[in-house]
Amino acid sequence: MKTIAFRAGATVPALGQGTWKVGDRRAARDAEIATLRRGLSLGLTVIDTAEMYGVGASEELVGTVIQDCRDDVFLVSKVYPHNAGRRAMATSCEASLKRLGTDRLDLYLLHWRGGVPLAETVDGFERLAAAGKIGQWGVSNFDVDDMIDLFAAGGTACAANQVLYNVTRRGPEHTLIPWLDERQIPVMAYSPVEQGRLPSSGALKRIADRHDASVMQVALAFAMRLDNVMAIPKASTVAHVEDNRGAMDFVLNSDDLAEIDAAFPPPRRKTPLDML
Repeated sequence: MKTIAFRAGATVPALGQGTWKVGDRRAARDAEIATLRRGLSLGLTVIDTAEMYGVGASEELVGTVIQDCRDDVFLVSKVYPHNAGRRAMATSCEASLKRLGTDRLDLYLLHWRGGVPLAETVDGFERLAAAGKIGQWGVSNFDVDDMIDLFAAGGTACAANQVLYNVTRRGPEHTLIPWLDERQIPVMAYSPVEQGRLPSSGALKRIADRHDASVMQVALAFAMRLDNVMAIPKASTVAHVEDNRGAMDFVLNSDDLAEIDAAFPPPRRKTPLDML
């Protein structure tokens, strides 16, 4: 299984589990819990959530999932930009920890850049790390200019950047991913299968057929092909998470990648970072 190493020492699987919109519907609760637990049993031990998701409902559901296996999970959550000041961040972190039923986060991310000065946000993260509330901190939806500003504000300890990246949204390949790679900052690719809206025919289907795989597995394998990139897809059913796990069982070859490049051309110039 491919792994991703953080500079602070943690090594995690390159395929994790996202939870955007998980916990939103009470009727789906049992299935969502079963899905996340199945993912853990398959080795997908990174679980990503946020205080924004379902206004805390996602964190509460994840807390139920991990209550008996917290030490086996690499737990990630995110703070709203308007809660990224020193005092508000501490309050938000405590609320997330309470909903998750744990005393610590392995990785705490700024969800996107807002109006709070980055130096204050960095200080808030460092205080939480010093208090043992978080293991590492990072950002989400930060482009190169944002990362440069973050470093100038004292944020060189940034452990990860979570961005929208998939076969149809390859903009980060041009400048952002190389910049992060040079500084050994892992990329966490969210919506790596474009929320299931990938074409079911064409290049991806032909490649999937050659590998006896699904189109979604091909898309996940594509996102994870780069050494410093991990993918965090959401799964809604046990069968779905099992299919996701299958993406770790094969590697795209040069012919596959050439066919993907022809169908979904890589960026030729810097483009603004997409967000969902």
